[in-house]
Formats: sequence, C-alpha cells, structure tokens
Amino acid sequence: MDHHLSPELEELRRTVEEFAHDVVAPKIGDFYERHEFPYEIVREMGRMGLFGLPFPEEYGGMGGDYLALGIALEELARVDSSVAITLEAGVSLGAMPIYRFGTEAQKQEWLPRLCSGEILGAFGLTEPDAGSDAGGTRTTARLDTSTNEWVINGTKCFITNSGTEITGLVTVTAVTDRTEDGRPKISSIIIPSGTPGFTVAAPYSKVGWNASDTRELSFADVRVPAENLLGEEGRGYAQFLRILDEGRIAIAALATGLAQGCVDESVKYAKERHAFGRPIGANQAVQFKIADMEMKAHTARLAWRDAASRLVSGEPFKKEAALAKLHSSTVAVDNARDATQIHGGYGFMNEYPVARMWRDSKILEIGEGTSEVQRMLIARELGLAG
Repeated sequence: MDHHLSPELEELRRTVEEFAHDVVAPKIGDFYERHEFPYEIVREMGRMGLFGLPFPEEYGGMGGDYLALGIALEELARVDSSVAITLEAGVSLGAMPIYRFGTEAQKQEWLPRLCSGEILGAFGLTEPDAGSDAGGTRTTARLDTSTNEWVINGTKCFITNSGTEITGLVTVTAVTDRTEDGRPKISSIIIPSGTPGFTVAAPYSKVGWNASDTRELSFADVRVPAENLLGEEGRGYAQFLRILDEGRIAIAALATGLAQGCVDESVKYAKERHAFGRPIGANQAVQFKIADMEMKAHTARLAWRDAASRLVSGEPFKKEAALAKLHSSTVAVDNARDATQIHGGYGFMNEYPVARMWRDSKILEIGEGTSEVQRMLIARELGLAG
C-alpha cells in the first residue's frame, strides 16, 4: 500500500481541512451548546459534493471511493464530530444501502438528492431490545396482497439523521417471514419521511454529538409500496452486515480525526500556556504525553487507510475494518482524556474544543459495533469462533 495520497486526494484533504477550520470551527461550538442541527454547514457540505464522494457521477456523485470519504471525515472530525457523523451516517448508512442493493429505479429516485445533500437518509437497525444482537429484531413487515403494500410496525432507537428538516427516508430492517425452525427472515424496506404512521420522537438528550440529530422512530401500520423492498426479501440482515463492515472504516477515519484533533489542540495549548515561568510544552511530562498521542493517531490512520484500500481494491476487508474501528476508537478515547488533562481546568470548559472531543469520543467505542463486537469479529476471522 502506498501511503502517499494522490494529487486529487491531497487536494480534497486540503479543501476539507480549510472548510473545517474556516467554516465549521468558528460556529460549531454555539450549535453544540444549543443542541442545534447546523443546517447551513450541512448545506455547504452538500454544495461541496461531500455527500456524493463515493458514488458514481451517473447518480450525482463525485466518482470517488471510501478512501476519499474517509479523508473528508478525518479532516472534519479534527475540528468537530457532530458534522463528521452527519456526513458519515448520511453516506455510509443512508445512501450506501440504496447504492449497494437498490434497483435502478430506487437509485435514480433517491441517490441524486442524497448525493447533493438536498436530503439525508438514515439507517434503522437498532431497537430497544436489539442492538449488538440485531438478529433479535422485533419490527415486523407483512405484505398486504390486496394493496401490494408492506405494513410495518415496530420501534427503532438511536437513529442518526432521522428527524431533521431535510431527512428524506429511513431504511429499516423488519421481520417479513420465518424459517421452518422459527428463525426470523429479516428484510430491508425504504420508508419515506412523512409516511402516515411513521412517528419521529423528539431528539435525545445526549452526552456528546450534540449538534447532530439522533431520534427514536416508531411505526404504526405504516404502509409503503411493495417496490420499496431494498434488495432481496429475507436478505436484509446480511445486507446490513456488509454495510456495517464498510461503515466501520468510515467510523475509524472519524475517530482518527478526533484523535488527531486532540493532538492539534494540545500542541497549541502547550505552547501558549505558561506555568512556573515557561510554556508547559517545555516540560518533558507534557512532551511525552503529546508524543504518545501523536503515535496513536498515526497508527490509527494507517489502520483505517489499509482497510479502505482493501475495500477499494476488492480484497477481503472485514478483519481489517474491525481492527481499524477497534483501535481508532480506543485511541480517540485515550487522546481525548489526555488532551483534557493537558488543558487542566480549561479542558473542563465547553469553550475549549477538547471538552467537546472528550464528550464525543466515548460513543465511538459503541456505535456501529461495540469494541466487544469488534473483538468477536477479529477472533472469528482468526478461526477462533466457538
């Protein structure tokens, strides 16, 4: 693997870096404290083509790949994770299932608007009683043959991008049948926003990601056309396992960005903050802590880029995606904790970015597969499954 970025990818990295520092950084703190979704920032990301990065031009995309998406996510997360997760979920969880498994008609209907950022898509997998064990899905969908419609009932929770003013659809997993031995057959179905019976709850009160949108969804006899089935009936769980494998690379890139942002802020603060007559960065204890933080961010970057390169080249990548997600999320939490310590009392004040980073880091060890699940996947890929 060549770790040097191509001229096109380096130009993308610089462009997103400038956007993050010039547009996101000055405004996002206020949105974060108000728990308010930053619509204008998201619209600008759409105009830049970020939501279309890994999709073909024929569907309104930029013709890039997951490496390009990861680079954009890392640069955004160096400044703020709320905008980064809005992009990650919109692309990896909202639009990618339609691109990977949708019919041509579904792609033509949804992808151009998703790629432009005109609308956001969401991914309805997690339920109150089915998180890591997504096979325990209780949401149901039955086909009403008299109207040729799916009738959906159930609840989903912790769904990102599901209740914004520009949310256009949620793709949900639902039990559509059972095998002879009683196991559920899970399918994926597209539900447009505003469909009768589809209720979006108020935003959660969260520890972090406070400028992103996360809601509980409920479905009470929601009816959508039979052609809203995404992919093959009964293959929804397998489809979303593939989507989650890919999404873990994107989350790893985001986590790497947060980890690197902690280094950036700590270096800046260590040069500015004086104690006992000199900058605290002159003290070896602080130097070593920041050096270790940089080491961790660097290795996390190598891990996610390796996984992305395998995905892009068509090689197996499941283990590498799990490794990248596990390592980078651990590193993000470590670096956020250490950056807060370096900042001392100021690290506990919301006006400093590291306070946001500390609050945002923990969810990275939970979302899109907990650290425990990543370890299970890695062990299984090593042939150690019981």
